[in-house]
Amino acid sequence: MSKRIGYKRVSTVDQNTERQLDGAQLDKVFEDKASGKDANRPQLTAALDYARDGDTLVVHSMDRLARNTEDLLRIVRELTAKQVSVEFVKEGLKFSGRGDDPMAHLMMTMLGGFAQFERAMIRERQREGIELAKAKGVYKGRKPALTPAQVTTLRQRAEAGEKKAVLAREFGISRETLYQYLRADVA
Repeated sequence: MSKRIGYKRVSTVDQNTERQLDGAQLDKVFEDKASGKDANRPQLTAALDYARDGDTLVVHSMDRLARNTEDLLRIVRELTAKQVSVEFVKEGLKFSGRGDDPMAHLMMTMLGGFAQFERAMIRERQREGIELAKAKGVYKGRKPALTPAQVTTLRQRAEAGEKKAVLAREFGISRETLYQYLRADVA
C-alpha cells in the first residue's frame, strides 16, 4: 500500500514548521531543523530511506527540500528512479518518473535556480550590511551563545573528560561552537 510521506524543514530551532503541509493527509512526517544548504540532513536521509516504490514524498515547497538547483534535481531524480513520486504543494508540481511533463521539469529547474539566486542575493546584502556596520563601528557581531558562567562550567566538564557531543547537545550549541569556546582565552 502506497504512503504519503511528508517532509518539513526550517533553518533554526526557534522556527516552527506548523504552516508547512497544514491540512495535508500524510501517513508519516519527517522534520529537520537545519539549514537547507547541507543536503546531509538526518530526517531528509530518513525520509529518503523510508520511501518505497509507489509512495509520494510531499514537500511544502522546493526550497524546503534543497537550497540549490543541483541538489533539488538530484534528489527528485533519485526518488523518481525508485518509483517514488515527489509533490511540491506551493508550486503545484508533481514528479513521478513515469512520463513526467517536460514543462514541469523546466519549471522545477527555473524555480530552483531562482531560489538559489535569491539566497545568494540575501547573503550578499547581508555581507554588505555587516561591512557597512563595521565601518561605522556599530557592528557587534552575533551575541554569545553562552554566558560566562556557562562557559566556565562547559570548560570544567570538558576538562573532566565528559564527551564533547553530549556537552554540545546539553548546552544547545554545535560542536564547532563548543570547540571555539574551549580554544578561546576568555569567555
